[in-house]
Amino acid sequence: MEPADVNLYLVGFMGTGKSTVGRTVAVRLGFQLLDSDHEIERAQGRTITEIFAQDGEPAFRAMEKAFIETGHPGERTVVSCGGGLVVPPGMLETLQSRGIIVCLHASLETVLARTSRSRNRPLLEVENPEERIRTLYAAREPVYRRAGTMVLTDSRPLGDIAAHVVRIWQRDARDFAAAKR
Repeated sequence: MEPADVNLYLVGFMGTGKSTVGRTVAVRLGFQLLDSDHEIERAQGRTITEIFAQDGEPAFRAMEKAFIETGHPGERTVVSCGGGLVVPPGMLETLQSRGIIVCLHASLETVLARTSRSRNRPLLEVENPEERIRTLYAAREPVYRRAGTMVLTDSRPLGDIAAHVVRIWQRDARDFAAAKR
């Protein structure tokens, strides 16, 4: 595998900018962009909200695992991962074996502002979304901190964030490709 072919996985909490940053980074790298949530919705013919309601969160997490293991190309792809994708045991290690991980981070205030406009987040379909965000983030933060280089997305221009992510990918892809040889 050549360094220029190594996949990039964007992980992080909901509302940190994974899809938005992923689009820009994919263009800059000349890679395709896949959003794990959108790919699962397409494959299932239902929305994430419907999957959660009909099958439950464990079934959705199994779909995420299958997508990462077999549902996308092994090269030249930026994958915008759902916020909880790296949380189940073994998922972080699976991603690490497949490419470079960059974890996008934003303050809870930014996450609250960004997610308040969205209606397709089943984990926030609760009486107190702010409390749910705080609880989920506290539970997931240790995994995010182990996931890869963290990039703060608060109050930064998209171009700066994307450039930072590309630099991290370039630096880490050499070592990843060398280890795969």
